[in-house]
Amino acid sequence: MPVILTKPEEVDLWLAADAPKALELQRPLPDDALRIVASGEREDRVPVLV
Repeated sequence: MPVILTKPEEVDLWLAADAPKALELQRPLPDDALRIVASGEREDRVPVLV
C-alpha cells in the first residue's frame, strides 16, 4: 500500500522509526483528502524514447 504522509513529523517517523512503528502510517486517508487536478489526455505530448 502506498503511504501518503500528511504532516512533517510523519516524515521523520517514516524515515527513522523501527518498521512496526513506521507501518502504523499505512492507513486509509479520509475520503476528501485527495482530489483530481487533471484528467483526460495530455495536451503537451512528449515523444516516448524507446
